[in-house]
Amino acid sequence: MQFPVLSVIVFTPVVFGALIFLIPKERKTEIRMAALAAAFIAMVLAVWVYFSYDPAVGGYQFVERYQWMPALGISYYVGVDGISAPLVLLTGVVMFTGVLISWGIDDRPREFFAFLFILATGVLGVFVALDLFGLFFFYEIAVFPMYLLIAIWGWKVTREYAAMKLTLYLFIGSVIALVGALAMYFASGMETFNMLALENANFSVAFQRFWFPFVFMGFAILGGIFPFHNWSPDGHVAAPTAVSMFHAGVLMKLGAFAALRVGIMLLPEGAKFWMPVVIILALVNVVYGAFIALVQSDFKYVIGFSSVSHMGLVMMGFATLSAEGLTGAGVQMFSHGIMTALFFAVVGMVYDRAHTREIPKLGGFNKMMPWVTVAFIIGGLVSMGMPGFSGFIAEFPIFMGVWKTQPWIAIVAAISIVITAAYVLRIIGRVFFGKLPEEFVGHITKINALDKVALVLLSAILIIVGVYPSIMVPLVESGVKNILRLLGGA
Repeated sequence: MQFPVLSVIVFTPVVFGALIFLIPKERKTEIRMAALAAAFIAMVLAVWVYFSYDPAVGGYQFVERYQWMPALGISYYVGVDGISAPLVLLTGVVMFTGVLISWGIDDRPREFFAFLFILATGVLGVFVALDLFGLFFFYEIAVFPMYLLIAIWGWKVTREYAAMKLTLYLFIGSVIALVGALAMYFASGMETFNMLALENANFSVAFQRFWFPFVFMGFAILGGIFPFHNWSPDGHVAAPTAVSMFHAGVLMKLGAFAALRVGIMLLPEGAKFWMPVVIILALVNVVYGAFIALVQSDFKYVIGFSSVSHMGLVMMGFATLSAEGLTGAGVQMFSHGIMTALFFAVVGMVYDRAHTREIPKLGGFNKMMPWVTVAFIIGGLVSMGMPGFSGFIAEFPIFMGVWKTQPWIAIVAAISIVITAAYVLRIIGRVFFGKLPEEFVGHITKINALDKVALVLLSAILIIVGVYPSIMVPLVESGVKNILRLLGGA
């Protein structure tokens, strides 16, 4: 019997979260060390899975299956393919760096890390689930802790409003998707939630066309698709730094991945019928999100709307239903996850020292925080899709796929590249260069060693994937082959 590495990755966070609760609350150093150990273990195992996956073989690997509720056709069934393996790695990296960034949290760190790890288990469970019931089970686990993390540790001005808004949007979306999933279960006649079996259920074309928008859009709400994106920037801004990193870096990918896995892969005829609508909505995401980011005065809102824009590119790649578009979308989910985690880490470090996120009130931070400045510039270059960085490797295939199907959409979407460059350069000039305001002189402290480790790790990944794309692209392509097979070679 092979070592159940995926189960260990999935349940390590929640097990350590429970153990952290047993540590007396006043022993904060031990709590932080336990959290760091859990995150490190999960990350190392995620790295091992990623590099052990064989793209030449393809398909689902590291598979584990145990009967759970056989009378209902429910089993604990997990595995990773070329699309989900990078997302497991992404979650491990964001969890580890999130713990490093959160080292200074002094308000109930025991509860904070415990809830963060419950969230991580839910996210990891969705990425590896091959059983539809299991996917929903972990999906709901991932949504629940977000409310508490934002409402308790978030920005006092909007945290309760943002937490409730986020939770309502995501629960409503998941209920809509669940109805569609139950329709698939009963229509298949197989009495199973096994997604590999449901891929071959041969649902009628009429059934697929009717239920696809419910399933896809129900999950895509978490992916921030227009016009249901409104919860996302508010959630980003209200959340504490590590939760913002998780929220934008991982949770939005959760919605996009589930929309792909359940919507497109189980209802391919419905996907072909509805994708012209999806690509238009994604186009609005891309261009509208970039323009709104440009006019924000709050540093964190800029990054929040930037995430909406870049997640539009993921949905646009899906909507092409082509090898190029789907491959680009797979790489973009990973690249954007690391990039936004880096961005929100930078925003958190600036805010912790300046106690304001208003861009006009900031300036000259390069003098005291050169590491942070370099990290933001790297993230900005990724965001702009500059060659040599992971953003280019992701966005170029997406635009190729869109051009093959809808050239005019590619042309309009390209506007976002210029707008993205405008707001990134604006922030670099306003926040990090120029004159340091008088009230900050002598009060801005340097970042610590743990912050530097987090920034270097995230930045290095963005550069490595950009310079050496074969470290990821063949793996994603192996996952895309299965999607194209289900689409009938589309």
